[in-house]
Amino acid sequence: MAGWFRRLLHRPKPSSVESSLNASRSASSSPSSSSSSAQSCSSSAMSLTRSSRPSSASDVSASGSARWAKSYDVCICHSEGDLELVEELVSYLEGQPESFRCFLQLRDAAPGGAVVTELCEAVRNSHCWVMLITPAFLQDPWCKYQMHQALAEAPMANGRTIPVLKDVERKDYPKELRNLYYISMALKESSFRQIRDTVLRYLQELCRSSVSRME
Repeated sequence: MAGWFRRLLHRPKPSSVESSLNASRSASSSPSSSSSSAQSCSSSAMSLTRSSRPSSASDVSASGSARWAKSYDVCICHSEGDLELVEELVSYLEGQPESFRCFLQLRDAAPGGAVVTELCEAVRNSHCWVMLITPAFLQDPWCKYQMHQALAEAPMANGRTIPVLKDVERKDYPKELRNLYYISMALKESSFRQIRDTVLRYLQELCRSSVSRME
């Protein structure tokens, strides 16, 4: 009985996502992995305060340093009336293999922080901005303010501002966004995939651009 108990205590623990991350970081930091692709998307990633990064075969999950220079991959701009739908979207994006980091104001804003300051910081520290444009969005001055902040941050950045229309006629599409294609949310699952693919393409291009500048 005592021998069985000792073997149980020394049984290896099941591998976890964190342990696999540590292993991949150790492997990528070894001299044998000095190829140009490893240098461009190395695992010298800074630790995140909200979630650890899962390993993945894609560029973004391999962690190009350009991605991790900002706190969030996606900032979600929405009205309070659309919170339930936005929470579903955030759950979908954060559950993807790339583990997209989303800013959701009611969840992530600092308690006691000024609303305007928090909105501006979220826009500045995010790579992409999803604008969930609904009838409530069009009536919400804070949504319009955040939309204008995003456009001022990167007015011509292809793929960074992602308008998503729901229950809004084309004629009511904000004129400030007329130069951008939008996603029409007819089928929720399909729209979520389109948003995910758009963010992923931008981050992949960001990684490739960073590699080109390094070469």
